[in-house]
This record gives sequence, structure tokens and C-alpha cells, in this order.
Amino acid sequence: MANTNHITSGRKLRSSYITTTISIALVLFLLGIIGLLLLNAQRLSTYVKENIGFTVLIKDNAREAEVKRLEKLLSTSPFIKQTQYIDKDRAADELKNELGEDFVEFLGYNPLLSSIDVKLFAEYANPDSLVKVEEVIMEFPQVKEVIYQKNLIHLVHQNVRRIALILSGFALMLLLIAVALINNTIRLSVYSKRFIIRTMQLVGATKSFIRRPILWGSVLHGFVGAVLAISLLAILIYFSSQELAGVIGFNNMDLILVLFGIVIALGIFITLISTFFAVNKYLNLRTDDLYF
Repeated sequence: MANTNHITSGRKLRSSYITTTISIALVLFLLGIIGLLLLNAQRLSTYVKENIGFTVLIKDNAREAEVKRLEKLLSTSPFIKQTQYIDKDRAADELKNELGEDFVEFLGYNPLLSSIDVKLFAEYANPDSLVKVEEVIMEFPQVKEVIYQKNLIHLVHQNVRRIALILSGFALMLLLIAVALINNTIRLSVYSKRFIIRTMQLVGATKSFIRRPILWGSVLHGFVGAVLAISLLAILIYFSSQELAGVIGFNNMDLILVLFGIVIALGIFITLISTFFAVNKYLNLRTDDLYF
């Protein structure tokens, strides 16, 4: 009979461990998805900003060697990511393809100017920085005009900031929910051990002696739960990168490893802190209060 009770107790204990670990894993998986969304939002923001550039129109009397030198100088600037020189003939060919007719033949000359298309790094692609960049470029004698859509850049900058704030608020809210869910799961797990804790106290065990194995067990739960969550995240990242171009894939290993590291750290930290406070609660309760 005693053996049967021991087997039943062991099964319940294993079932409790498995339930706790799976619950932690699912919550950490949710946190990982939030992290993935934030990382992709940052990538999308950078992509949009770095693809909104401007055009530097070159004076008609500027020599090609001077323009090439200007392009090289711009390309080496710390705020410029990419430059592309487009001469008059190429500009005319591109416009002819767009219009579907030869306007040069109709006019008898090519009215277009040579230009340099410029794309900035994301941190400089904002209205204030663009004004300063325009002032610097206009100092070159070969430059006639700098053209860019100020209203569009201002609108993109505002919307990117707004979206970032919304996502950050959403992530913070879900983080609090995740912490609350893990905390409740841990408290229920420790609640099932409250009589074991009291028995150990009655035989003279110190609080630190009682607390230590339970805390180590919580660290193990957090780590195993994090590993399971990372496995689910890896599957999600793999299929997402296959189906949706532009999302973070395994070619971005630095970001992926940072995300996985954060999931593991959160899993261990949240479970450890929750277990610490839950155990302390039952260490300080009277025997009569254990039944309520």
C-alpha cells in the first residue's frame, strides 16, 4: 500500500514538473515572439529610412571628372550609405522607357541633367539631419540643386516613431502579463510543496537549507522551459523566413542569438524571483494558515 502511494505521489510530482515547465515554455515562447516582432520592426524601420534618399542635380557645365570625384567624396561620407551616378544619356534612356517615346528626338536635344542618387544611413534619414546634409552638399560648386520629398520624409519619420512607441507599449504590456502568468504557475507549484516545507522546518532545517533545492529546481524549470521556447521560436523563424521575405532568418545569427539569450535569461530570472518570494511566504506562515 505504501509503495502504491509512493508511486502515485511520484507520478503527481512528475506531472506537476511537466505542467510547470510547459507553462513556462509557452509564456517564454510568447515573449520570444514579441522580441521577434520588435527586431523585425527595427529592421523594417531601417529598411524604409535607408531607401528614402535624395537626388543631387549636377550643373550642365560640370566636367565628368569633377562629378566622379564628387561622387567618390560623397560615398565616403559617414552619413551616406550608397551613391549612384546617372549621366545625361542614361537619364534620357530611363525617361524614354517610362514615357514610351523618344522625347530627345522630338526636342532635338537632351534637357536632362546628370545626377547622383544618394541614400543615407537610417540614423541620418530624418528631416533635421537631411537639412544639414543638404547644406553640406550645396557647398560643392558642381551641385545645382538637391531634390527630395520633404513632406514624405517627415511623414515617414513620424509614423516610424509612432509605430515604435505602439509596439514598445504592446511589448511591455505582454511582458507584464507573461511575468504574472509565470509567477502564478510558480506559486501554484510551491503551494503543492507547502507541507513538505513545514515538515522540514519542524525537523530543524534552516530557511536557507529548505529554500536552496527549490530555487535550483526553479532555475532548472526556467532553463528547460526556455530551451523548449527557443525550439518553438527556431521553427517559427525558419518557416517565417521561408514564406516572408525580409523577416529575420538564420542568416542574422547575431540577432537570433541575442533573442535566444534574452529568452533564457528571462526564463531563469523570472522563475527564480517568483520562487524566492513564494517560498519565503510559506516559510513564514503558521501551520494553521497552510490549510487556507
